[in-house]
Amino acid sequence: MHKTDWKHKFQISNNFKTIEGILSGNSMGICFEFKHDASLCIHFKPLNEAFKVDIPNLENATLLNFERDLIDEDDIEYALDIMTLFNKYPQCVVTNASEIEQLKKVIHLLEDEYQSDAASYIMLKTLLKVLMLHLIRYQNDGFLEQDLNQKRVFQFLELMETHFLNETNSNFYAETISVSSKRLNQILKEKLNLTAKQIIQQRQITEAKRRLVRSEISPKELAFELGFDSHSSFSRFFKKNVGVSPSTFKKHH
Repeated sequence: MHKTDWKHKFQISNNFKTIEGILSGNSMGICFEFKHDASLCIHFKPLNEAFKVDIPNLENATLLNFERDLIDEDDIEYALDIMTLFNKYPQCVVTNASEIEQLKKVIHLLEDEYQSDAASYIMLKTLLKVLMLHLIRYQNDGFLEQDLNQKRVFQFLELMETHFLNETNSNFYAETISVSSKRLNQILKEKLNLTAKQIIQQRQITEAKRRLVRSEISPKELAFELGFDSHSSFSRFFKKNVGVSPSTFKKHH
């Protein structure tokens, strides 16, 4: 895949003045803040959110942003681990010198590959996965305590990843989490600025794009796999959110 085809999916930078997301709302962000006491503070930006805290030490930080379909291309267990990593806690602190050195090496490899004229999408995605697997391994060390509502957001997202193909009604998720549908939407609006329905629809679009590009499935077959009553209703939904019909999207990708 040529670099111009994926440059909007992945960005890494050391020269920035703010930590606002630089990709679409369907992206995740990580800010690696290398502190003067030799520790590493890692800040996570889940989908559709902003970073939770201001970071005063930006001159010693690295900002990484990537679209969620870079992880959706792999297995569901890995995707769930990533959702857990980004939504369970807003940040973690790594103090072990060898762990910090390992993370630095992977980050430098990502930077070198991203900046290379011959950068490879497969190589970048592989290095990103290596970095994520390191972070998943370290996730229980030094995490800050999450609030109750953040925990409910995490529960909703975890449930959605395994049930969105069959359950598109917010009542199912609210009942499973033991809150009212109204309260669930209030929490999601506060934390993610989206309702449960909007988040589920966003997930459907991401899955639809992935399957259209990576499989031989027809738009009609996909409509029913995603839980739509008809091909026409799915086509209207897809075109409204993507701008083109599913068949046109598949043809161009």
